[in-house]
Amino acid sequence: MAKLVVDGIEVEVAADMTLLQACEEAGAEIPRFCYHDRLSIAGNCRMCLVEVKGAPKPVASCAQSVRDLRPGPNGEPPEVLTKSGLVKKAREGVMEFLLINHPLDCPICDQGGECDLQDQAMAYGVDASRFAENKRAVEDKYIGPLVKTIMTRCIHCTRCVRFVTEVGGVSDLGATGRGEDMEITTYLESAMRSEMQGNVIDLCPVGALTSRPYAFSARPWELTKTESIDVMDALGSNIRVDARGREVMRIMPRVNDAVNEEWISDKTRFIWDGLKTQRLDKPYVRLGGRLQPADWPMAFATIARQMASVDPKRIGAIAGDLAACEEMFALKDLMTRLGSPNIDCRQDGAPFNPTYGRASYLFNAGIAGLEDADAILLVGAYPRWDATVLNARIRKLWLATGLPIGLIGADNPDLTYDYAYLGAGAETLGELAESRGAFARTLKRAKRPAIIIGPAACARPDGAGVLALAARLAEGCGAVNDDWNGFSVLHTAASRVGGLDLGLVPGRGGLDAAAMVKPGALDVLFLLGADEIAPEGLEETFIVYIGTHGDRGAHAADVILPGATYTEKPGTYVNTEGRVQIASRASFPPGDAREDWAILRALSADLDQQLPYDSPLALRAAMLAAHPHLGDSDVTPVEDASGVATLAKRRMKPKAAAFARDAGSYYLGNPICRASKVMGELAAMSADGAEATGTDG
Repeated sequence: MAKLVVDGIEVEVAADMTLLQACEEAGAEIPRFCYHDRLSIAGNCRMCLVEVKGAPKPVASCAQSVRDLRPGPNGEPPEVLTKSGLVKKAREGVMEFLLINHPLDCPICDQGGECDLQDQAMAYGVDASRFAENKRAVEDKYIGPLVKTIMTRCIHCTRCVRFVTEVGGVSDLGATGRGEDMEITTYLESAMRSEMQGNVIDLCPVGALTSRPYAFSARPWELTKTESIDVMDALGSNIRVDARGREVMRIMPRVNDAVNEEWISDKTRFIWDGLKTQRLDKPYVRLGGRLQPADWPMAFATIARQMASVDPKRIGAIAGDLAACEEMFALKDLMTRLGSPNIDCRQDGAPFNPTYGRASYLFNAGIAGLEDADAILLVGAYPRWDATVLNARIRKLWLATGLPIGLIGADNPDLTYDYAYLGAGAETLGELAESRGAFARTLKRAKRPAIIIGPAACARPDGAGVLALAARLAEGCGAVNDDWNGFSVLHTAASRVGGLDLGLVPGRGGLDAAAMVKPGALDVLFLLGADEIAPEGLEETFIVYIGTHGDRGAHAADVILPGATYTEKPGTYVNTEGRVQIASRASFPPGDAREDWAILRALSADLDQQLPYDSPLALRAAMLAAHPHLGDSDVTPVEDASGVATLAKRRMKPKAAAFARDAGSYYLGNPICRASKVMGELAAMSADGAEATGTDG
């Protein structure tokens, strides 16, 4: 620790802190453009100048370390001034210099109202310029369908370059030229390849990089801002949903160091156009082979007539990947009252089961806890696509420590960090479990190894055998001990852990999702937003679809009941590490659509099995009474590791087939994605296997 005096206030800070951080510890406000807590230090903008007693000129506080300051002549702590006349004059000079070439087009700039340059110009700007020369103009660059460029506004802070290189892990952006000819651009004006490139919009302190889909749509002060949770993957990234009236206009990240730090994936950020496209806004009933618009009483009466004489064992329900805990709890309650054991939340066929213990299906190392690992094995896991923000955290750990990473999978993709490719499938995993191979020795030597099992390894007919083999490896290499559980399941469905916690798995003698969709297996099938099933051959099964979009499930349905998306309802979600998080309503469903739990409650009355809750609060109270742990929000759980041992005891031999990922499903993995024009463009670019090039327009 080191002592220094900031504006007359003595503080004690870590010696490796920058002067800027130390000043903020003392309560001083330091303006900056190029500095960012999570990026390397560039020292470009000089806006953070402060006065250090004894220094011959102002000092850039972002690039000066506390340990480099010299004490006073009598050993007194170094003294720093952030509000002196010298500092004010220096910052005004920097601001004047920055505005020499800035176009000052704030009225038409999408950054207007939340622009760092505007804010700092109010504090340090002047009302006239001493420069009479013509302003510099820079041609706009095409860097992809997500980020719009107006490069004349660029102040060369290089935040975007550092983010894409350091966090995104792709060297797409860089600077060409020198002096006034310097320009930030992609090489050959190609589209950026990072799945996190949208974060440069938030990082840009001016309007040089803005959101292309959002361009000229709204002003910040017109929007209602709602804190919520993302459901595009199972990470549970913290987001802010900005809506105008009933329409979601954009999605932004919120800071949560334990989950997503302050980043979100492009899928999370740009999915909002899919929330209002191909929406179901009224009930439909199939009459004469065609779906016809109906009202709620007619739809409920049709379902009730169909179920009047059906054997409960011939009724089933499947919950989709985007469902909140509340509607899944109501669905299970209804199926229990109907007497049906056929219910499942694992529409991809994954073998997870709560009877083995919660640790058998959680990311036990924890998202933030993964930074304590000293070796990582990826088993059918491709974090760059399965959990993009988690991949950035793994890259950060790899850059900081150089830890060994191994991958078992069908291909050898670019994950933005170096790893050892070990093999394609379960055969390689079995060799490691038997302590054969160099990487097996690496895992043995590690004090905190992490075994990350992804959906490519689990969502297959022999997934239970793969999971058991991974558990045996985790126990054998010391990944599970008294103070560390590195057995980590990486889910991709936002509803999966919550569904397992609620027990949405087949009861005694019940059918799982794969068995329920076989021809002739059921007479009535409820689909709660389950769009990833294959409805072919179910012509004789009466299908009730509760969902939001005219997607696969709706096309196969006999009755459609329009529901609410994740931005249109409050709900509880449990992320892949078991963290309970609460999403809030940012807008309302369109037309006659209603919240899913309310649909189930109303339907239950027509089926003579009325559910005992009439409000969200009553439903939540019933859910917490049955599952108290869902009331502990935003807490990383520590589960009994015995579930891993239970898995390891299962002796099931998996097949040697490779752990293959579905490369085409990243941008089109759920009904909201498939309704999004932006996601369609990104999927097409990804399928082309090349970076699109072109001109802005």
